[in-house]
Amino acid sequence: MIFPDIQPIPLPQMFQRYRANISRSLRDSLSQQHSDVYDMLRYYMGWVDENGRPHEAMEGKALRPTLCLFACEAVGGALEMAMPSAVALEFIHNFSLIHDDIQDRDEIRHNRKTLWAVWGDPKALVAGNVLRVVADECLHQLLDSGLDYDRALAAGTLLTEAYLEMIEGQYLDLQFEGRHDISMSDYLNMISRKTGALIRCSLNLGAVVGAQEQGVGDAFKESGRAMGYVFQIIDDVLGVWGDEETTGKPVGADIRRKKNSYPVVYTMGTANDKDQKMLNEIYEKDELDDSDVDSVLAVMDRLDVKNQAQQEAEKYANVALESLAPVELSREARQEVEDLAHFLLVRDR
Repeated sequence: MIFPDIQPIPLPQMFQRYRANISRSLRDSLSQQHSDVYDMLRYYMGWVDENGRPHEAMEGKALRPTLCLFACEAVGGALEMAMPSAVALEFIHNFSLIHDDIQDRDEIRHNRKTLWAVWGDPKALVAGNVLRVVADECLHQLLDSGLDYDRALAAGTLLTEAYLEMIEGQYLDLQFEGRHDISMSDYLNMISRKTGALIRCSLNLGAVVGAQEQGVGDAFKESGRAMGYVFQIIDDVLGVWGDEETTGKPVGADIRRKKNSYPVVYTMGTANDKDQKMLNEIYEKDELDDSDVDSVLAVMDRLDVKNQAQQEAEKYANVALESLAPVELSREARQEVEDLAHFLLVRDR
């Protein structure tokens, strides 16, 4: 499929279709507990303020639960059967963000202070761990939703394996910090775990819950694997060239932080000897200033890295679509997959 070169498009319709059900189920899963740690989690989800008072703040796109519910319904399953998995996926994703905020020392997410910035590292770590356990408990509801025991067990195994991979990927990301000899295969392996594991699992899990044929789940798994690459490569592009008013980050933000993102890894691996020497000298510094960022951007521009990254993401977007070609889907469902792939390619935040 050739994706049109156009400006960012609105969220695909599937996000609007599932948002209310996802939001209600997430809130229900955290509504019965009244200790302070759960107020922290409700704050992080955007439902209360720092004092536990009801407050509507910015929430995430709910990408992972949306993919799970879509895959389930696309293969003929009932939304209610997949909802426990969808909720668990979103809680696991937020558990990872809570810990990620601590590790990266990010003080703001979704236009509000992060947990560690308000309550400190120890409490934030505990809150994140609590949310991971809550996610596990959500999966216990799969049997109550009518799913047979074997598929419920398979679903729990898929999610556990996925978030273990995600944590392994986060460790690799930390291990790569301060290094500028990371190969493209190293980078792809890291993002396939840190970012890709849950996205892959979201589509796979929904298909396993919704259909009994293993081949269907495998096809959605491979599509999700490719979508994970699309998501992270574009995320990395936005981390270098994204609009500051839209992303909240200045141009070159990920360069200044010396992140081993796709543009940086590609540049390090393809620059000529002269530029390679300059880049090594820059990345040996403890902190990068504006002139350092500009120098790195200039090398990237000469190598046309932004367009190259876009083309790589488009390649994976096509793989995502081709992976589902053998699966019997309605015309509407197949169009929604194409819309999703297109959105992930052109998103601006």
